Amino acid sequence: MSKTQHMSMTAAKLVKAIASGEVSSEAAAQERLDKIEAEDGALQAWSFTDRVLVERKALSLKAHRQSGAPLGPLHGLPIGVKDIIDTADMPTENGTVVDKGRRPRQDATLVRRLLAAGAVVLGKTHTTECAYFSPGPTRNPHNPARTPGGSSSGSAAAVAAGMVQVAIGTQTNGSVIRPASFCGVVGFKPSYGRIPRNGLLPLSKTLDQVGVFGTTIEDVALVAEVLIAPDGVDESVGHTTGAGLFDVATSSSPVRPQLAFVKGPTWGRAESYMAEAFAELVSALGDGVDEVPLPSVFEEGVANQRTVMAAEMAFGLGGYLDKAPELISAQLTQLIEEGRGVSALDYQRAVAARPVFNAGLEQLFERYDAIVTPAAPGEAPMGLDATGDPAFCTLWSYCGTPAITLPLMTGPNDMPIGVQLVGPVGDDARLLRTARWLIERLQEGAA
Repeated sequence: MSKTQHMSMTAAKLVKAIASGEVSSEAAAQERLDKIEAEDGALQAWSFTDRVLVERKALSLKAHRQSGAPLGPLHGLPIGVKDIIDTADMPTENGTVVDKGRRPRQDATLVRRLLAAGAVVLGKTHTTECAYFSPGPTRNPHNPARTPGGSSSGSAAAVAAGMVQVAIGTQTNGSVIRPASFCGVVGFKPSYGRIPRNGLLPLSKTLDQVGVFGTTIEDVALVAEVLIAPDGVDESVGHTTGAGLFDVATSSSPVRPQLAFVKGPTWGRAESYMAEAFAELVSALGDGVDEVPLPSVFEEGVANQRTVMAAEMAFGLGGYLDKAPELISAQLTQLIEEGRGVSALDYQRAVAARPVFNAGLEQLFERYDAIVTPAAPGEAPMGLDATGDPAFCTLWSYCGTPAITLPLMTGPNDMPIGVQLVGPVGDDARLLRTARWLIERLQEGAA
């Protein structure tokens, strides 16, 4: 099989090709490293790679396959990992010079699971400073003058540039869904409490969630299935495992899904072309979608998310400001100081309200399979001094609902725009299946 063929494969197909011997794990890793070395100088998606280390791992996997031993579900698959996720054999610098050269003693839980499943971690992808708003060096692969989004900027850009089929990110506000939209890839954030966060930079225990970037729904499902399970350390994670996620995601819906088009409390921030594009989408779906207004109380969810995020990030990241205030950006400094000013009563109220909001959403999901809504206000903005507005992700991050963005639209400057689907907490597999149905429905309409 030619290099061109396997470089353009989906992750699911590549894993099958490696298992069958059509492609070696060594070749899969080497040729992606070659692409990174040739192109990442301009893109800056990667903060660290080590060819010798990666080739040694790939050769070990090749020998494992040749021995006839059972293969893991991700055997030989090259993957990028966001640089707030601990890796014992690679630096984890959290996007800040304060942690330059930091070497964790052990892998994060999710890294151990990737490796146990046979994946090859090619390297660490750039993040914004401490996964907040101050940008890293990464550029948008579609236009290097535009932001790739954040904070999982490197992971989204690496997938969009074809350097890897899959990469891992995290989201506290909009850090998976927004960059996936800006870079034109699939971004999947499972329900809160599905993937353990042990070994990740802790920003907000109430809001932090792990996500997966990929080129297809099947690819993000393949990887998420491996990651979803309790680890006995992260108390937010229940007893649910990812078993069957891939099978459901790749199956046909037994009945036609019904979608709720929700503008949400931040609709006023949408670009005019975004509003027009969604009007066309709703028209194309016909009676498969209803416009459903959220009660006005949901506007409080956006403010609640800010309260929780500021307070918990002040607790989790305040040590950076105390240790080296001169090395911390104005954006992060302001958030930490804001969080330190949040009263205990306001914080507790904001945390306690989350189940109430989810109860309201459960009533909506009794009738609708998923919510369809923008992933971002529009195209990736020009400039590299900011990462764009996460407003269309904020409510869903606060509620902990699963969300996925699909690269289904293009803006006036030929930049990608994502369509976000949101499902009920805990029903991640059905959300992925519904997303697959949406793509097929729109393809049929365009045929």
